[in-house]
Amino acid sequence: MINGLRSAIYPVADLAAAKAWYIQVFGVAPYFDEPFYVGFAVGGFELGLLPDGVPGTTGVQVYWGVDDIVAEAERITALGASTHTAIEDVGGDIRMVQLADPFGNVLGLIQNPHFDPAAMR
Repeated sequence: MINGLRSAIYPVADLAAAKAWYIQVFGVAPYFDEPFYVGFAVGGFELGLLPDGVPGTTGVQVYWGVDDIVAEAERITALGASTHTAIEDVGGDIRMVQLADPFGNVLGLIQNPHFDPAAMR
């Protein structure tokens, strides 16, 4: 049985720089911090950073939930991300955007007023 999203793992060439950047983006320190892997607990899920990887923008798409997509996209681009795709209304008041982190990975954001994490159990 699939229990839902647990981890989104991003490959990075510079682990220290990526760790510092994601601390700013998510506002939390890693709960697991080793030279071979850094893990952040974010809203009940994990963002993992894998060193010596090859970042990319064409692999699996992961979207992190936000309440205000415009404000979050602006905040994260001010921290050094760039816009990979524009904010798009995909129907039903659901909005999505893809940002490119400074390390070459896509950081997806989704504003979905219908998503209820409690209903996902």
